[in-house]
Amino acid sequence: MRSYETMYILSPDLSEEERKGLIERFKNLIIENGGEITNFDEWGKRKLAYPIDKKPEGYYVLMNFNSDSKVSQELERVYKITDGVLRYLIIRTDE
Repeated sequence: MRSYETMYILSPDLSEEERKGLIERFKNLIIENGGEITNFDEWGKRKLAYPIDKKPEGYYVLMNFNSDSKVSQELERVYKITDGVLRYLIIRTDE
């Protein structure tokens, strides 16, 4: 298993229910595929360095997890097709 860190920015226009649903969806994706979440931190709404899709703010979430590389690839695929995700980054931290 490898260690990964992911940060994603959700749209500030999402309701609290929608936001919590997306966060749970991403967490469950890791756990159901044999991964383990080691750290989870919601940073909340913060001002973006530059507007993304004409939005000056975003909801930041940081998550560390251990998994196989196929889990991180699947997570990236899901980030790409999810409407509420403005930006994301997944990095490997075990090196």
